[in-house]
Amino acid sequence: MSTNRFTPEKFHDFTIVDDNGKFVGHIRVKPSGILWAPSNSKKWYGVSLDTFAKFMEDNGRRQEK
Repeated sequence: MSTNRFTPEKFHDFTIVDDNGKFVGHIRVKPSGILWAPSNSKKWYGVSLDTFAKFMEDNGRRQEK
């Protein structure tokens, strides 16, 4: 007998809008990296998680939880 199960998601998409609600682009988070697609674009730009982590450590502001 087979057992039904949920399959894990392969990515999470987020829509980015500005202060006026105007569409800016999409961010896609995957286990292997981060992708960005600007508004009205069919092309995605991506970096590996290692590259993203290095960028954030070098350029990001430390946040308190």
